[in-house]
Amino acid sequence: MQYAYLDESGDVAPFGGSRFLVVAVLVTETPRTIDLQVKRARQSLGRKVRSQELKATWSEWRVIERFLSGINRDDVFVVAVVVDKRAIVRPPADPEAIYRTAVARAVRLCLTQWPQLHLHLDKRYTNPKLRQALEQAVGQELTPDGHQGLLIWHEDSQGQLCLQAVDFVAWAIAQKYERNDESAYVRIAGRIIVEQVIAESLW
Repeated sequence: MQYAYLDESGDVAPFGGSRFLVVAVLVTETPRTIDLQVKRARQSLGRKVRSQELKATWSEWRVIERFLSGINRDDVFVVAVVVDKRAIVRPPADPEAIYRTAVARAVRLCLTQWPQLHLHLDKRYTNPKLRQALEQAVGQELTPDGHQGLLIWHEDSQGQLCLQAVDFVAWAIAQKYERNDESAYVRIAGRIIVEQVIAESLW
């Protein structure tokens, strides 16, 4: 059994915001090793921010570098799907369809490697109908029996340390595409087994 943690970097605005939407999945057989990396990163911070959720966007470079290097030494794997939003000509009526497509593709790629998967999603939606729509999109991407070994949880990243870890991974990959900056990416690149770019409009 493998445990997978999914988060994104970027937004779904078709003609604005970020140029890319990155969905990253951090996969491990032993989540506790990742939990320990997050706890160590927190301990390196000052007392005022030590209890807060760990986020790459507000972390100092020394924290990002140390954290990603630590993750790189663990027995973990990364699957990433990158949507090049510049290729979208006719966006979907619901921009969230872009996110759902990327997540569904990432989950399918994960199940190709690990047929038994406990998937933990950063809780993007508070509305149960939107969570259901996301799970339906995942199901439609899979073969009829492809989801038999898949269990999905929607969780608040503030209470799930592994989701805080994948936030750093998604951020590092996004820097490569948005800013042409691979300084963070190279620290996790050795753990990326799939990095698929969607550079055509699927809508």
